[in-house]
Amino acid sequence: MKNQFQRIPRRVIDLFIQLMIVLSIIEFSIETLPDISNETRRLLSAFEIFSVTVFTIEYIARVVFSKDKKAFIFSFFGIVDLLAILPFYLSTGLDLRSIRAFRLLRLIRILKLARYSKAMKRLHLAFMIAKEEIVLFTFVSLLMIYLSGVGIYYFENPAQPDSFKSIFHSLWWAVATLTTVGYGDIYPITVGGKIFTFLILIVGLGIVSIPAGIVASALSKAREMED
Repeated sequence: MKNQFQRIPRRVIDLFIQLMIVLSIIEFSIETLPDISNETRRLLSAFEIFSVTVFTIEYIARVVFSKDKKAFIFSFFGIVDLLAILPFYLSTGLDLRSIRAFRLLRLIRILKLARYSKAMKRLHLAFMIAKEEIVLFTFVSLLMIYLSGVGIYYFENPAQPDSFKSIFHSLWWAVATLTTVGYGDIYPITVGGKIFTFLILIVGLGIVSIPAGIVASALSKAREMED
C-alpha cells in the first residue's frame, strides 16, 4: 500500500505533462485559424508561455536528477525535450518571420508522449533493433527512386519535354509511382515508358511491404526482450 501511495505523485505529474503536451499541440493548431480575435491570440500566447515554462522545468529537473547527465542530454528523449522548448526561446525578442521554420519544431512535443506510453517505448526499441535494416532499406529506396527518375526521363523526355524536363523533374513521378500513390499529374505515353512504369509499380509494391515486415519482426523481438 505504501509503495502504491508513493507512485501517485509521479503518476499525477506524468498525466499532467501528457495533458500539457496535448493542449500545446491543440494551441499550435488554433493559432493557424483565420480571423481569430486579439483576445484569443493573447490567451494562446499566455498558454504557450505557461506550457513552455512547464516543459522547461521538466527538462531541467530531468537533467539535475539524472544519474548520467551527459547521457540524458544526448539521448533521444533528452534531445526531444530540448527541441520542444528551443523554438520559444529562439523566437523571444526576434523577428518571427526570419525564424518561422523553427516554430515548426514545436511539433516535436508530440514525441514527448512516447515517454509515457509502453507501446511507443516498444516501438522505439523495435526501431533501434532494426536500425541497420531500416538504414539499408532507406538507401536502396533512394537509389531506386533515382534510377526510376533517370529511366522515365530517357523514355518520356522526347515525347513530353514539358512534363519530364530533366531527371530532377522526373523524380516527382518516381516518388509517386514507387509509393504506388500515382497522382496522375504526369504519366507516360510512350510504349517504353508504360512498360517501364509497370515494372516500377511491381517494385513499388515490394518497397511498400518490406518496411512493415522489418518493423513487425523487430516489434516481436522487442516484446520478447520486455518479457
